[in-house]
Amino acid sequence: MVAAGFWRRCAAWSLDAVLVGAPVALLAWPHVRHAVGELGDQYRALLETAGHGFGDAVLAGTPLATVATQWLADPALREATQALRHALFALLWPPLLGFAALGALYHVVFESAPRQATPGQRALGLRVVGVDGTRIRYARALLRHFAGALSWLTLNIGHAMVLLRPDGRALHDLVAGTRVVQDCAAGTPLPAWARAWLGLQVLALVYATVALTGFTHRALQAGLDAALGL
Repeated sequence: MVAAGFWRRCAAWSLDAVLVGAPVALLAWPHVRHAVGELGDQYRALLETAGHGFGDAVLAGTPLATVATQWLADPALREATQALRHALFALLWPPLLGFAALGALYHVVFESAPRQATPGQRALGLRVVGVDGTRIRYARALLRHFAGALSWLTLNIGHAMVLLRPDGRALHDLVAGTRVVQDCAAGTPLPAWARAWLGLQVLALVYATVALTGFTHRALQAGLDAALGL
């Protein structure tokens, strides 16, 4: 058995995430739509408050070195930060809870089944097995799923271990006593569709980053212009 490669595992996981996330998103859509609007409003308010504070500091002749200190002490900025934190929590906890619950059922059922793989893993020729190569059961599959939180909470160092270890085991595989293996030979390249799928995710991330940067700039500028009377 050949240890599964990092990018093959990434492509498989993201496919499964879409399959699990789609029904969660549909069920949570009314909540998400409202919460996203509220989060956007609070983020804009925070940025405009920060921009306004910077403008006031410039007009008052405050040295730039002390502007950050004044911001941290600004009650309006602290209040806006707290409101943003509440809006972010309100947005994330219902869909994340649903994603975690459905994901646990999804991964445990498929990974402990005779085919030893989720649909995403099967599409990339992967299987989840015990260290000895045998089929895992429900308890071990459940342990592996929840141990995955450790890989995320270590800022993905737990996932990156796949690149560093000769046996290609992530942190949650070490905790659960499992391995992810691929049916194809070592060094077999990703299928073209899987490379395109990963590339699409990169483009989506770049677009989101550019959009967020533009939104941030406009909101900060609006606050600064208001303080300067422009």
